[in-house]
Amino acid sequence: MCLAIPGRVESVEGPEPAFLRGKVDFGGVKKDISLAFTPEAKAGDYVLVHVGFALSIVHEDEARKIFETLKALDEMETPDDEVPG
Repeated sequence: MCLAIPGRVESVEGPEPAFLRGKVDFGGVKKDISLAFTPEAKAGDYVLVHVGFALSIVHEDEARKIFETLKALDEMETPDDEVPG
């Protein structure tokens, strides 16, 4: 199973669509991401990113729902003496 994480595009640069790059903020962690698959992305947009590539643009509300789900998953804990499954 693959997981794509939403991030907010801060800047876009590149000479042509195949080589577009963007600085994307993942809740304080900023990474340089390929925007080759989403050349229409612009600063302020939210994109779903998998292995360094923005796969699609998502609405801000959808990105927030994903952030909330990921936070809830992170808060789930299994006691040390229990083995999941």
